[in-house]
Amino acid sequence: MTSSRHFRRALIATAAAAVLALTACTADTTADTSATVDDGSLPTITAGKLTIATGEPAYEPWMVDNDPSNGEGFEAAVAYALADELGYTADDVVWVRSSFDSAIAPGPKDWDLNLQQFSVTEDRKQAVDFSSPYYTTTQAIIATESSAAADATSLADLKDVIVGVASGSTSYTIAAEALGDDLSVFNSNEDGVLALTSGQIDAFVIDLPSAFYLANVEIDGGVILGQFESSAGGDEFAFVLPKDSELTSPVSEALDALAADGTLQAIQDEWLSAAVDVPVLK
Repeated sequence: MTSSRHFRRALIATAAAAVLALTACTADTTADTSATVDDGSLPTITAGKLTIATGEPAYEPWMVDNDPSNGEGFEAAVAYALADELGYTADDVVWVRSSFDSAIAPGPKDWDLNLQQFSVTEDRKQAVDFSSPYYTTTQAIIATESSAAADATSLADLKDVIVGVASGSTSYTIAAEALGDDLSVFNSNEDGVLALTSGQIDAFVIDLPSAFYLANVEIDGGVILGQFESSAGGDEFAFVLPKDSELTSPVSEALDALAADGTLQAIQDEWLSAAVDVPVLK
């Protein structure tokens, strides 16, 4: 381990009596191998480097200024903490871009890890590996102050308005369970947000942290109507790795260690602290 890693752990451990529940959620997402590597010698696609992919563009609060290399934003900070835990310096991290759909499709990849709010699902596990989760969120619904949904305070209030959601997403699954399948479906969150701001739909469903950013920064007059209750305890975000990757187990072990010593909680507190106290729609 590096000296910086020792220092960080010692600092955080004193303030982390309550550790993330993530640690308890990791059993079925790790690979069989129990190898532990923390000296930067994993069998990565480029020796001595850790190539990490994310989306284009990458939004706040996940990445700041669409620049993951600055380490700012929740997922950028998690990525660098993980790299450090695995024995890679910041200079050893190489960022590339990929689409969401190509990342979770079967086949070879030109990256070691990919993070862009991938939810862990059984269907996706057939094509790719997932690490231990690094964050659990819920889904939220946003609107504009001038839309027909602006005053909605319950699920019943949303029955007669046009609600949009990205196809093939956990957001779609949650929205369909709560509102039925009469939804306007878009190829991406970006397309859905454009439809919302242009008045084609009245509301849009997306993960809660992204809802905060969109409502407060991106959308003029944006409002968060509320979040959906999740019987499963929330949507787990994890790194995606190529199917049967030799890195899956070491990466999961490293994330488990970051959860246990409070590092993930500290990063969450720094970048996602606004994502609280949103009413649950009943």
